[in-house]
Amino acid sequence: MEKVENIVFDLGGVILDIDYNLTRAAFEKLGVTHFDEMYSQSTADRLFQKLETGKIAEEEFYKEFNQCTGLHLSSKEIRDAWNAMLLHFRENSLQFLNELRHRYKIFLLSNTNHIHISCFKNIFNEQKRDKPFDEYFSRVFYSCEIGLRKPNVECYEWVLNELLSPAAKTLLIDDSEGNIEGAKRAGWQTLHLKPGQKIEELGL
Repeated sequence: MEKVENIVFDLGGVILDIDYNLTRAAFEKLGVTHFDEMYSQSTADRLFQKLETGKIAEEEFYKEFNQCTGLHLSSKEIRDAWNAMLLHFRENSLQFLNELRHRYKIFLLSNTNHIHISCFKNIFNEQKRDKPFDEYFSRVFYSCEIGLRKPNVECYEWVLNELLSPAAKTLLIDDSEGNIEGAKRAGWQTLHLKPGQKIEELGL
C-alpha cells in the first residue's frame, strides 16, 4: 500500500452531523409519503440527482418536487424540510483538520446542493470562526458545482485529475459504504467511517 499524500473527506456524517430521519419526518408531516424512495443516504432519484449535480435551479426543483408528490407546498416548506437533516459541525473534527494540514493535502468531496450549502454555511457561521469553512481544505469539491456525484467512478477520476495525483496515494474517508465502494473501483485507498466514529480518533 502506497503512502497517502491526499486525504479526501466526505462532509455529512464525517464533519457535519446529519440525520436523514429528520428530513423524512418533516416531509411526512407535509404529506410526502414516499420520501425514502426519493432520497436516502444510499440513493437519490432523478430529481435529487439533478439537484445534486447542478442540473436544476432551486425554484425549478421546488416546482418539480410538487409535481412528483402531487402536493402544493411552498418553496419555504420544501426548503425547511430538506434542510432539517443538517445539524451541527463536529468542532473537534474541525480542529483536527487544522492539525492534519501539516502532514497531508486535505480536500472535501461532498454530494450536496446549493440549498444545503447555503444552510450548512449559515450553521457554520453561527459560531465565531477564524476562517471560512472552505478554507479548512486545499480545495472543496461539491457535486452540484462539478456536475458529478459519488459513487460514480467518473466523479473520483475527475477529482484525481484536478489533484494531479495517483489514485493509490489518495484516501477517501466517507460514512457511506456505497461511496467507499465507488472509490475502491477508482483505485483509491478508503476508510469507511462507522456510526459513532470521529476522524480525530482514526490515528491518521
